Amino acid sequence: MPQNIEMDEKEKQLRKEISEKVKDIYDLRKKEEKFIPGESRVNYSGRVYDEREMQALVDNSVDFWLTLGEKGKQFEKKFSEYLGLEKIIPCNSGSSANLLAVSALCSPTIDNPLKKGDEIITIAAAFPTTIAPIVQNNLVPVFVDVNLGDYNIKADMIEEAVSDKTRAIFFAHTLGNPANMDKIMEIAKKYNLYVIEDVCDALGSKYNGKLVGRFGDISTYSFYAPHHITMGEGGALATNNPKIARAVLSLRDWGRDCFCKTGEENPKGACGRRFEHKFPQLPDGYDHKYVYSNIGYNLKPLDLQCAIGSEQMDKLQEFIKKRKENFQRLYGTFEKYKDEIILPTWSKKADVSWFAFPITIKEDAKFNRRDIVEYLEGKKIETRMLFGGNILRQPGFSNIERRIVGNLENTDRVLENTFFIGVYPGLTKEKMDYMCDCVDEFFKNY
Repeated sequence: MPQNIEMDEKEKQLRKEISEKVKDIYDLRKKEEKFIPGESRVNYSGRVYDEREMQALVDNSVDFWLTLGEKGKQFEKKFSEYLGLEKIIPCNSGSSANLLAVSALCSPTIDNPLKKGDEIITIAAAFPTTIAPIVQNNLVPVFVDVNLGDYNIKADMIEEAVSDKTRAIFFAHTLGNPANMDKIMEIAKKYNLYVIEDVCDALGSKYNGKLVGRFGDISTYSFYAPHHITMGEGGALATNNPKIARAVLSLRDWGRDCFCKTGEENPKGACGRRFEHKFPQLPDGYDHKYVYSNIGYNLKPLDLQCAIGSEQMDKLQEFIKKRKENFQRLYGTFEKYKDEIILPTWSKKADVSWFAFPITIKEDAKFNRRDIVEYLEGKKIETRMLFGGNILRQPGFSNIERRIVGNLENTDRVLENTFFIGVYPGLTKEKMDYMCDCVDEFFKNY
């Protein structure tokens, strides 16, 4: 047997043994897991995985190809097929995806780019890194209020917010709940506005039978541990616009003009003209790998992360199903107390892949948000605020240049009275029973 074949067989056997040992470790840890009501923490979200993610991670690490490679391509293909969008650009977080999305719309390499001082319509009841890229790109956020119940942008107020400087609408589908895409896209078309959909909390949600993220010019995704699928950290952008995709790729990869894959071995480059390009102020034939057409970053994920993400994609449909079941269980419990709270609402056109279960305490309730939050936390049940509440009241955002249309009355109510609890697939029947019992106990005491 030739030596290289013998070595390949030996390595294959060793990898198999490693994989089996990884499964043994997973099984051992799983066997030790147990839920003790009142003692075990009931997380609002977290990683849901089995031995396959661990095996994929370890197997990929043995190759020691750490930056983007074959697993990145595999993940891109799976994600593209699921979304039905052509261009998928993985990155290192959902926050980076938002930064890349807005920055790409400002790139001189796309048609009709945004300029300094242009406006983007958005909401203040948002996660900070939906708003931050607008400010970081020297654009002006224009804030409109949200609906109570679905916590999405008030679509009927968007047109009132349009000015001669308005260039885009950027919003999240809050906690997985689809915004009114009919109205949003109607206004965007009427005024020729770009639309960025932040789908970080809404992977798998549909509006009128169509996945959110497929309506606008760009959509962004997060694979942080609490989200619908996880890479630990990680994110992605999706688009069908090839020029926007090229700009995103450039910005993600240091701003370079070259679109070669990391580690590309073709001496002529992916374009076939690596040393034949001509650029003003550069020597003729300057290496295309070192030509920079954007002021960019390095926001790539690791191939190790994509190996995990690829396994997670195979479980997405089951994850979504479980999130919906847990949401309905909580809805059935909280519905009994609708005189005291505002229950979550959603459009008849929405099929929601819920990120969490939002609750707003009514202003005439016998208790306040702090009462119920401290009670649940005392029972080891995690709660979270609806992100920044009103982002303009946060220290880092209080003095940003902005324009406000109408008032932010509901946004302020979110700041004062709204919180959410979890529905993620790691919440077993045992944990859900415990959560619902604790909720009943709270309302009984009040």
